[in-house]
Amino acid sequence: MLVGIDLGTTNSLVACFRNGQAEVIPNRLGKLLTPSVVAIDNEGMILVGETAREYGLMNPLSVASVFKRSMGTDREFTLNGMTFNAEELSRFVLRSLKEDAEVYLGCPVDEAIISVPAYFNDLQRKATKHAGELAGLNVSRIINEPTAAAIAHGVGNALEGEPADERCLVFDLGGGTFDVSILEFFACIMEVHAIAGDNYVGGEDFTDLLATMFLARIGVARSILDVRTMAELMHAAEQAKCQFSVGNEATMTATVNGEEHSETFTLDEYEKACAPLLERLRRPIERSLRDADVHLDEIDRIVLVGGATRLPVIQNFVEKVFKRKPERLVDPDTAVALGAAMQCGMKMRDADISEVVLTDVCPFTLGTEVVAGNGSFEEAGHFLPIIERNTVIPVSRRQRVSTAHDNQTAVRVKILQGESRMAANNLLLGEIECPVPVGPKGSEAIDIVFTYDVNSLLEVEVGIVSTGETRKLIVQNDENKISDAEAERRFERLAYLKQNPREDEPNRLQLLRGERLYEESTGERREAINAAMLEFDRTLSRQDFYEIEVARERLRQFLDGIEGM
Repeated sequence: MLVGIDLGTTNSLVACFRNGQAEVIPNRLGKLLTPSVVAIDNEGMILVGETAREYGLMNPLSVASVFKRSMGTDREFTLNGMTFNAEELSRFVLRSLKEDAEVYLGCPVDEAIISVPAYFNDLQRKATKHAGELAGLNVSRIINEPTAAAIAHGVGNALEGEPADERCLVFDLGGGTFDVSILEFFACIMEVHAIAGDNYVGGEDFTDLLATMFLARIGVARSILDVRTMAELMHAAEQAKCQFSVGNEATMTATVNGEEHSETFTLDEYEKACAPLLERLRRPIERSLRDADVHLDEIDRIVLVGGATRLPVIQNFVEKVFKRKPERLVDPDTAVALGAAMQCGMKMRDADISEVVLTDVCPFTLGTEVVAGNGSFEEAGHFLPIIERNTVIPVSRRQRVSTAHDNQTAVRVKILQGESRMAANNLLLGEIECPVPVGPKGSEAIDIVFTYDVNSLLEVEVGIVSTGETRKLIVQNDENKISDAEAERRFERLAYLKQNPREDEPNRLQLLRGERLYEESTGERREAINAAMLEFDRTLSRQDFYEIEVARERLRQFLDGIEGM
């Protein structure tokens, strides 16, 4: 079975296309959103999602979140003494989604289309693909999140049988990344004209800002707080931030240094404090319009995607920038997953969905390092673009260069990705070395051909014009794709870890909530929580499934009441 997955910074979802429509698959807790959070408890058990997040509030050194921002990097996360990279942590989330889908669909799930931010570079895309493979999935395609959202919103209405030419701008602000894409639909073709973004700004930053405002209001420096207090503070800030979606004020309550504080913020003062973050959102918008060579009045539709767009601050910002109200026809949390599922329907040639041909663009400029002269002297280390960013793919570009030094015996062509004019500031994807006949500088011509396809596969060919000798390199990215031996080693490394059983998850979640609220409470409230927990423990010991279900719901309602007090 083929599924579509939105592997998000804050939350992840899995969806499928069946019975003529896309549907989001509920997780083991009956919810559509699975928090992208992983924890390792004291028994070495892996916790994923809401249970992991709850466990992390009491054990912040045993939990990892927002690791999507570190995809494709060497950063390591330590959980209860064990280290993992972002790829491995993502594997746990994907594995959990895979299991939920298999239970819901009643069949094995072995293939997936996974969405990524449009502004992810090649290393980040391949790291995402490898995470899927580690989770036991054949990742048949990586799709850009804004493109998936545009499909879900029925850009061009092609999915309803009424195609209409139109140009759409997708404003996608998730928990940790921001993308803006300009797409055009015509004749059942969805063509991406430009993408831009910032992989380090999202809803988490707007939460962190509210926590910073709270600390400033009560006069406490962040640097003196321990990890657990900061975790509780961020949890309180997230709850307060959500209040802005229903009113013009938000009250944040948190215990800092043993003292409970409660502060109220107005939407106006929060919006003013958000100005630097909003400016970071403005720049990619301007860049995408400039790259696509379109004006605001040439955009037919503006679509909001991502949970962070629920914030009135974001909605007001978008309305001011575009001078009109944006659309949000589909739930911003589920739009990307639904679009990925629709792409699954197209891939399976489902008769209930009209096929849309997707054309994408290269998100970053690809080029090589050269020696450049300024008229007075020559300087090495300059970047020579060969395929410019936002070039429609698949594409092939040829660039002729010449030897840079006298008596040169070989040329080394560095394969770079980025926008800096200096080679050292861009991402090195690989390099090719090719011998050249010895001679004066400039005497030997070298042809460099870059070919980039829809699967983010880059082929580079270096040819020496005088000898006809050529060398090729296929850049599989992620440092030339892990070997079978390395993949097996990583499977074995992760295999010994036990995933928290699906059937235990709902009970474990309420027990963890109860433990946390007990620690946060005092007096009669603490006694009441203890009594409720003991009653639930007694029910669990009787191992009657129906009785446990009833008792768990009773405990959940009781804890909801405690948390709302």
